[in-house]
Amino acid sequence: MSISVIISTYNQPRWLDLALTGWRQQSHQPSELIIADDGSTEETADVIKKHTAHFPSLKHIWQPDDGFGKTQILNKAITASTQEYLVFSDGDCIPRRDFLSVHAHQAKPGRFLSGGYHKLPRLTSESVDADSISNQRCFDADWLGHHGMPWSLKNAKLRVKGSTASLFDKITTTRATFNGHNASAWRKDVLNAKGFDTRMKYGGEDRELGERLENANVHGYGIRYRAICIHLDHGRGYVNQADIDANNRIREETRSLHLTQTAFGL
Repeated sequence: MSISVIISTYNQPRWLDLALTGWRQQSHQPSELIIADDGSTEETADVIKKHTAHFPSLKHIWQPDDGFGKTQILNKAITASTQEYLVFSDGDCIPRRDFLSVHAHQAKPGRFLSGGYHKLPRLTSESVDADSISNQRCFDADWLGHHGMPWSLKNAKLRVKGSTASLFDKITTTRATFNGHNASAWRKDVLNAKGFDTRMKYGGEDRELGERLENANVHGYGIRYRAICIHLDHGRGYVNQADIDANNRIREETRSLHLTQTAFGL
């Protein structure tokens, strides 16, 4: 299956370096890997160059820093993609070795895939390094616990595998939404929906795309327990309530009018 992986990033070069180390471990390698860079400095470009030789096709799509422009750079990355299937993640998320394999095996016509993440506290995030990614210890709940991750029922995501993980995905009450850190869809479906709505800033901008897909009878299917990634902690200085409120109004319009496309996308 031909897959383009699209990874969004903004001035988190250390986390991106670790994320790309995780992508190098994948049992199912992407046909194409695209970094959607919303205005990072040259330090990020240097990290990407470090990993270029390990991927058959690695593209760095960059735009100038002009505030939160994730939807714009993702649309540019979608346009630059060449494969039939798109997997989306973030540069602060490290995929487990079987992450892309799960997406490839669960992709079906008429559906998009909805994964989640396991969020690490800052102390634990700082303990993750290339070695713990290569040997996959960073996905072991006990190892993470020894490095500051508190006990939680949510840690079950890291413990269940195989048929048990499939069962958890079936019985979970969490709705299958389009989550930018762990989601995938057929490229033709994303293009038909006109990609991301560029009016939207941080806060549900990825889920709004999923809502348009649902309106077009492309339905979400949950793989949150099967496709595992860990999320490295960092600050979010770009978050503000006014943007979230504006996004919620756009999402309400999408739902109430059953919109399948946006006039502010591709």
